[in-house]
Order: sequence, then structure tokens, then C-alpha cells
Amino acid sequence: FVQRTEWSLQLMTQRALEAESNMEKLKQEIFILQGELESSKVENENLRAGQTTDPGAVKHNIDFALQNLHKIIMGANWSIRQLTSGAESLHFVAEVLKSTGKISEVEAEKD
Repeated sequence: FVQRTEWSLQLMTQRALEAESNMEKLKQEIFILQGELESSKVENENLRAGQTTDPGAVKHNIDFALQNLHKIIMGANWSIRQLTSGAESLHFVAEVLKSTGKISEVEAEKD
């Protein structure tokens, strides 16, 4: 029983470390996405400042802005999914650790 518990703890520790690693990667991804968002905002401001009446240029600018916005949205959605997955993994680890603690208490009471 103790060996199974130790193995479970090692597995949970590994999962927790992987979740932490994923969280760090996601933080970096969010930082990058925030930079891209700021760049898009600046580009948007520049486009507004140099507004043109040429329909072709307007369409090009709109297409460019939509492409950047789509990339930002896709990245944000991916980051949210990763954060949710990491949080669920951490919640699972916490529940298993809590259960393990209860099992240890029961075992101690038996002795």
C-alpha cells in the first residue's frame, strides 16, 4: 500500500511539475500575444492617422487587421485551453493528495 501511495505521489508530483512548466510556457505565450496586440493597436492607430479614401488600400488594411486579430484570437484560445487543462491537472493532484492524507490518517489510527 505504501509503495502504491509513493508511486502515486511521484506521478502526481511529475504531473504538477508538468503543469507548472505549462503555466510558465503559457505566461510567455500571453506575454507574446500582449505584444502582438499592442503592435496591432499601434498599427490600427497608424492606419487611422493616415486614413485614405482609396478603396483598395482600405480593403488591404482591413484584411491585414483581420488576419492579425485572428492570429491573436487563436493564440488566446489556445492559451486559455492550456491554462484550463493545467488547472484541472492541479486540482486532480490536490484531490489525490487530500485522499492520500486521509488514507494515511486511517492507517495511523489502525496502528
